[in-house]
Amino acid sequence: MSYWSVSPDSRPLGKSGLLVSPIAWGMWRFGHATPAEARKLIEAVFEAGVTLFDTADIYGFDGSGGFGDAEALLGRIFAEVPVLRAHMVLATKGGITPPVPYDSSPAYLMAALDASLRRLKTDHVDLYQIHRPDILAHPQEVARTLEDMVRSGKVRAIGVSNHTIEQHRALAAFLSIPIASTQPEVSPLAIEPIEGGLFDLAMAAEMAVLAWSPLGGGRIGDPQDVRERAVAAALDVVAEEAGVSRAAAAYSWIMAHPARAIPIVGTQNIARIAEIPQAFKCRWSRQLWYDVLVAARGERLP
Repeated sequence: MSYWSVSPDSRPLGKSGLLVSPIAWGMWRFGHATPAEARKLIEAVFEAGVTLFDTADIYGFDGSGGFGDAEALLGRIFAEVPVLRAHMVLATKGGITPPVPYDSSPAYLMAALDASLRRLKTDHVDLYQIHRPDILAHPQEVARTLEDMVRSGKVRAIGVSNHTIEQHRALAAFLSIPIASTQPEVSPLAIEPIEGGLFDLAMAAEMAVLAWSPLGGGRIGDPQDVRERAVAAALDVVAEEAGVSRAAAAYSWIMAHPARAIPIVGTQNIARIAEIPQAFKCRWSRQLWYDVLVAARGERLP
């Protein structure tokens, strides 16, 4: 039986020309840290071999306030230690604005980008993503806005988050530049992008897949029902053989798909950040990988 492991080497971020780590760090809870804590977290992430940092303008929002807090805290760290920005592939997102759910109009997105840059204290972001699709925005006007962002030098590459396959195709049809990345929810408990065709589209279009919530919102670590416990047990077979955590096995399972998806690890715990490289110790056979998939499906493959 043949086995394979996931390489820790950098990989292309789609067709952007950027190289990124095979695992990213997500910052949706980052805005709650103190500046001293924030700097220690960032340094720990770098120490774990991660170069791709994913944030968003809405990170920090709690329903009534805090919009932009995660970006602002990161900007404060950049002001104190500029070298950190130079070594980071920085991704952010825009298009969600309370109380209106989504807004991808040209005026709003351009203003949102400028506001993000001010908070981040940087003159550009490496990846700018539409956070969620705005149903009232024509893909042609969204495409023109994204192209203008890149043309301005404020954005190096563009991506989307939480978009359907047809929304990807519609936007791509109006773009003269490639969509570098797509960011869906993916975990051993959220397999629709794998079975529903999004991973296939990503491979065909050479888009990077950034997988948010790779631990199923904590359910991988604390399974609550029969299906979740079955998935945990299938992951534990590989985790125990490699001597790593179940979380590491879950990241590795996602990365083992030929789409080479990049899990976005969201932990704010330095000890757990240090465990990120464990994911590269896992060895998968086809049988073991499919065992996790079958457990996630809750039924046998056809």
